[in-house]
Amino acid sequence: MILSVNYNGNEIPGTLTRQGGAGNTATASRPKGKPEETEVWDPVPKVITPGKSPLDAPSDAVVLFDGKNLDQWVTVKDKSPANWTVSNGVLTVNKAAGNIETKRSFTNYQLHIEWKIPQNISLSGQARGNSGIFLASTGQGDAGYELQVLDSYENKTYSNGQAGSIYKQAIPLANASKKPGEWQVYDVIWNAPKFNADGSVQTPAHVTVIHNGAVIQNNYELKGETTYIGQPQYKKYESAPIKLQAHGDKSEPISFRNIWVREL
Repeated sequence: MILSVNYNGNEIPGTLTRQGGAGNTATASRPKGKPEETEVWDPVPKVITPGKSPLDAPSDAVVLFDGKNLDQWVTVKDKSPANWTVSNGVLTVNKAAGNIETKRSFTNYQLHIEWKIPQNISLSGQARGNSGIFLASTGQGDAGYELQVLDSYENKTYSNGQAGSIYKQAIPLANASKKPGEWQVYDVIWNAPKFNADGSVQTPAHVTVIHNGAVIQNNYELKGETTYIGQPQYKKYESAPIKLQAHGDKSEPISFRNIWVREL
């Protein structure tokens, strides 16, 4: 039995009574049933082994680049082996070789990727260490959904084109950029769009992005694929590779390391 006390100091068995004055009494009954009725024991979440640090891949991750080779990547143009530079555990853009993408296709996933703007960067605006991570590569060139990579440390450009933007769509909630020459981190949750049989959108894509520990895209609903000119639109696809951009500017090429993905 539950004993509770009203405001006049009287114990009331089995009820909670609050009396704030004449004719003003509220009573809350004890919930019926058992706590076990709302306990769920099956299914049991699978057990995974976390990485040694928050940056390390957990045991169920697909490691896309571990500093050794590009076995998980191909050139977008002709699907030949990726030909970017791998040295001292770091992957550096080869602009002449063009964009690269993963051999595997993904739908919904968690992505971890680290990137660095060259310390000796000298240009400005969009020409300052420009690259992109296409969260779904849906065709040749720059087709797909781009998360912008750029030097945005004291480098002015249009807000929906700076680091952490969903290019030409979503301005980041904050500028968490580090100085050129320092490693930066994106952690991304990507929920791919769903389409009806006729190609119409059933559910738009959504993305959450954490840049250097700060949430900069909070479950943003995309308007469609990335476009340089014009308005974004969706086109139907089932699953797609992840693409890294070899941007055609004249700045020093950027670098990547420690890339892994967990399918959701």
